[in-house]
Amino acid sequence: MKKQWYLCSLIFALGMSISAQAKEKLTLLLDWFVNPDHAAIIVAQQKGFFAENGLQVEIIEPADPSMPPKLVAAGQADLAVDYQPQLQMQVAEGLPLVRVGTLISTPLNSLVVLKDSGIEQIADLKGKKIGYSVSGFEDALLGAMLKSAHLSLNDVELVNVNWSLSPALFSGQVDAVIGAFRNFELNQMAIEKKPGKAFYPEEQGVPMYDELIVVANKNQLPAKKIRAFLTALEQASVYILNHPQQSWQAFVSYKPQDLDNELNRLAWRDTLPRLSLRPSALDNARYEKMAQFMQQQGLIKQIPKLSDYAIQVE
Repeated sequence: MKKQWYLCSLIFALGMSISAQAKEKLTLLLDWFVNPDHAAIIVAQQKGFFAENGLQVEIIEPADPSMPPKLVAAGQADLAVDYQPQLQMQVAEGLPLVRVGTLISTPLNSLVVLKDSGIEQIADLKGKKIGYSVSGFEDALLGAMLKSAHLSLNDVELVNVNWSLSPALFSGQVDAVIGAFRNFELNQMAIEKKPGKAFYPEEQGVPMYDELIVVANKNQLPAKKIRAFLTALEQASVYILNHPQQSWQAFVSYKPQDLDNELNRLAWRDTLPRLSLRPSALDNARYEKMAQFMQQQGLIKQIPKLSDYAIQVE
């Protein structure tokens, strides 16, 4: 009996070892620290959807948010979380990147003012100070939004607030900020009892775009692993839709001390409706319209062929 028990245990252990070895390793670089924007990724990890699809995913939070796409382009990671507009600029700069999936399928970026500021419409921004963190695309967003009210960047004063968007508003350093994520800054302002009001780029002359996407190196495209990764993301997104409370518990279990707080709870609520339920699906027209917009704004010189920077992995 002992011998049979030993043999059974050995066979079971070998089976587990083979199963573990069968899982392919995949490295994923996030765009920032873990937050509800990454809901599908974290739930896929915590609920075992990656493992079910034969993947062992290493999720890495970057010390420098600008580095993940560059590291993927250099072949030092499989995938990175990126932004659709930034991808189009990165490709124009020569980085061999390609969009393979979507996490957040609507814009999150917004122009935010204090609710009691007296600024009720875009036209009220004339002569005001507007804070920003990253020049380039945010300038283009702001310029297009101002144009919808027959204003231009010359009608406002731009102030670099170095990522301190809400504090700059609270202190009166600026009258508005561009680059505020509507699912975070508005909730942070509400928590601080200084409610904000948002103006949305897609309602003020800016084409619709995917906020958060997944990019790979188009010269080293691990198609099989990417298909498995996207399948797991879709399973996680559907699970989140069907089981929001259980999904929240799975999400915070990843890093309880960092994630289980009021801001993330509010952001979770506001982020879930924006999750892509078909992460692999590519909206060709959306990408082409944004490329045209970026060329018109002077952010890229030429519009590249869509298949060169965005694909649907079959």
